[in-house]
Amino acid sequence: MNRPARSYPPAIVTMGVCGSGKTTVGERLAERLGVPFRDADEFHPRSNVDKMSAGIPLTDEDRWPWLDAIGAAIRETDPTKPIVVSCSALKRIYRERIVKAAGRPVDFIYLTGPRATLERRMGSRKGHFMPVSLLDSQLATVEPPTADERAITVSIELSVDEIVERVLGALARDVTPA
Repeated sequence: MNRPARSYPPAIVTMGVCGSGKTTVGERLAERLGVPFRDADEFHPRSNVDKMSAGIPLTDEDRWPWLDAIGAAIRETDPTKPIVVSCSALKRIYRERIVKAAGRPVDFIYLTGPRATLERRMGSRKGHFMPVSLLDSQLATVEPPTADERAITVSIELSVDEIVERVLGALARDVTPA
């Protein structure tokens, strides 16, 4: 994490490929911070959900309106308070698009781990539209955040509570008291 200190709370996006725990970690993080949580899946148009349900990977053109909607949801929240949103944000250009649409700083929490763990988690989910067959497509697409991005990388091999503690610790070190 290579970022200038700040005296305001960022928007926080839990990111990673399918099965990385974006929603679970995001919900727990929002709960701990006492702030709203939004799941990026709620912003997908029906056509995207239908495509993914059929095992067809989304194209960048499919994603642009979805990413803009996520950024708009961040922008429409009180900028003096954090909000936590889950979103795959697989490519740098997607993260940049969210930040631009949000119009405020966004910290990304990159949840990463072994393919076997991701596949096991996806296989145990019930009622989710994303099939395990799309995992390879996401792994081929993901561009891990680089040192010049506002990002914290955390292993999904840790428990949810351990992940949240690490994220909260990193965020606390990044804030300058007002």
